Amino acid sequence: MKKILLVDDEQDFREISGKFLAHRGFDTLQADSCATALDLLAQEADNVDVIIMDVSMPGKDGIACMAEVKATWPQLEVIILTGHASLSVSITGMKKGAFDYCMKPVDFDEMLEKIALAREKAARGE
Repeated sequence: MKKILLVDDEQDFREISGKFLAHRGFDTLQADSCATALDLLAQEADNVDVIIMDVSMPGKDGIACMAEVKATWPQLEVIILTGHASLSVSITGMKKGAFDYCMKPVDFDEMLEKIALAREKAARGE
């Protein structure tokens, strides 16, 4: 089974999400920034199928990072996270190639459903 890459500058969120996903049988990689995520993907892209990426990060934000990821690895599905109750950010992300989005604080059951759907799409190679 392929891994999920969690990209968020909030260490607590990465740790909690990673534990939640591990308890449900998922392997995860974690990155605290876009630069770290891109470095990890350069080595691990063949082992990853879904990325969960926060929009608000220092340096390159999640939307810009996602565009870079999709340009290099179009087969990867990205679920964006936004802590701001800003539907417009989420819509922008979807227009730029995000599979879906989740609002923070995250409903983990909803996130699991979106991961399953993103994995199905990635497996079909759409």
